[in-house]
Amino acid sequence: MSDARRIIVRNPNSGDRKRSKRASELGKKRGYEVWNSTKRGETHTLARDAAAEADLVVACGGDGTLNEVVRGVEEAEALSDVELGVIPAGTGNDFADNIGIKSVPHAFRVLENENVRTLDLGWAADRPFINSCVAGVTAEASAATTPAQKRRLGVLAYVMNTLQQTQTFDGLQIDVRASENGDVLWQGEAIMLLIGNGRRFPGEQIKQANMEDGLLNVVILKRVPTIDYLTHGAANRLLQRGASHLTRLKVPQLTLTHEGDPVHFSLDGEMLKLNTLSAQSRRGAMRFHVGPTYDPSPEEWGVKPNPKGV
Repeated sequence: MSDARRIIVRNPNSGDRKRSKRASELGKKRGYEVWNSTKRGETHTLARDAAAEADLVVACGGDGTLNEVVRGVEEAEALSDVELGVIPAGTGNDFADNIGIKSVPHAFRVLENENVRTLDLGWAADRPFINSCVAGVTAEASAATTPAQKRRLGVLAYVMNTLQQTQTFDGLQIDVRASENGDVLWQGEAIMLLIGNGRRFPGEQIKQANMEDGLLNVVILKRVPTIDYLTHGAANRLLQRGASHLTRLKVPQLTLTHEGDPVHFSLDGEMLKLNTLSAQSRRGAMRFHVGPTYDPSPEEWGVKPNPKGV
């Protein structure tokens, strides 16, 4: 791709700003164009414009920045044509870690190796999510979440703080069905529902999420066990395999309905409030540069998942 047009869409305010600045310097030395956002949400419009001109569009920032870049490329109807990359310069870099990108300099080596895979993209409420869609997480919890907690747990940090601070957490009366035939997947009162695309949740005992199986990774938490939520290992104990208080599903798509007031949903940190949400995995929707340790079919409990997702 030496003669191709390569554009980095950069959020200068991501993370500690030092990694973002380093990424800009390295990018310019390597012949990349660097487009900087100047206000909140502008990375989305910059990515949409870049997709019409570039062969490679690279998000420089955290998971929120990457979400906006992917959304912009999708709006330009260019996901199948434009290659994507990510430079991890944010507070939370879960997606980059999941696809084997460890640092800013390593990201450039990955981009230049041209190891491109077609990865799944989560889709809900007419917008994409790259990591996860979470129901029942209140916006107020974000104010109590420290950067260290976000680096360690990602969106689950908000979940843990919500549960820690709320003595009487209102249950979500939800109905979860398979979108294609309406079969009931789960019904009842839940504390929260986690839908993963590029996120491996604690307790799953896998090294990375499967990004090519066309399936959503769903965890439904029915009740809250008695633990100290902010201690080391609390997330693993909360979401441990085989626990009676949770249900795990892998499905290509689902529809969730909540009785009562609208539910808070977080799509990669973007808050929505809805009564009904349909989510699906768009298999192979993105052409993405991945690192050398990325595994297209990661083992889960010693068993290789069916590559067709059935």
